[in-house]
Amino acid sequence: MKSRTVLLVGCGDIGIRAGEQLLKLGAQVTGVRRRIENLPAGFAAHAADYTEAGSLDFAQTLQPDYVITTFNPFDRSDQGYRRGFVQAMDNLLAGLGAHRPRRILMSSSTRVFAEADGGWVDESSALSESDPWARSIIEAEQRLLASGHRASIVRFGGIYGIPGGRLIARVSRGEIAPPQPVRFTNRIHRQDCSRFLVHLLEKAEQQAAPGQPATGDGLQSVYIGVDDYPAPRYEVESWLAEQLGATPLPHTDNEPVRHNSGHKRCRNVALRASGYRLLYPDYRAGYAALLR
Repeated sequence: MKSRTVLLVGCGDIGIRAGEQLLKLGAQVTGVRRRIENLPAGFAAHAADYTEAGSLDFAQTLQPDYVITTFNPFDRSDQGYRRGFVQAMDNLLAGLGAHRPRRILMSSSTRVFAEADGGWVDESSALSESDPWARSIIEAEQRLLASGHRASIVRFGGIYGIPGGRLIARVSRGEIAPPQPVRFTNRIHRQDCSRFLVHLLEKAEQQAAPGQPATGDGLQSVYIGVDDYPAPRYEVESWLAEQLGATPLPHTDNEPVRHNSGHKRCRNVALRASGYRLLYPDYRAGYAALLR
């Protein structure tokens, strides 16, 4: 990655972590976000709201070798999702103009899958047609993949790893999910998120065999970014309660339903096939490191 330029659009926690790794590899990193004062030293900074038309028009002049997007919904409404993903993707593609980066990576979500009853999914599984939030993410994915750019989508599961996160706070109060009905969860530690994105860019940098054209095309168009162990929510939260020394509160029959997009078990087939090795292959490894 030495001397390559990387544009990070929506440079939050995952983008910053990826950018710091890329700096160590010799890349030049530009972070785009609304407030840039907290970007690390070494980052070039561009203050912009990527949901606003024209906000990324500087990208064609910058001519980045690589682009990583970590879009988020503008707010939690249907329109907020459309603005945060579809409009943001339109703005990026328009901003790049005629420039063609070596690869664009889009951070997406496993929410896009249609499966809602705990079944297994992989990169080829059917996508949701009923969840409006998922449909906005899917439309942004499709616009990128149909754009003519070399692009890969990484559909991440539940990202964790921030000290004092909401799950740990809730379990510390003794509030854990009921054992029935079983609801599976898919997770990935934030360090594995950023490291996997960088891993994919490094793969895109690889040259073909001597005498063959350099392509960087060994990447798949879609990856699922989760660890190796989809786990029942009750199992995860019971284990966390034990580690925290918290006493679970009794369950009632009228507890609120969480995660109304359903649940699924995600296989990380393409991630493993890429040669990436997870730092935290399951929730125990990841949360044990976090609790330390």
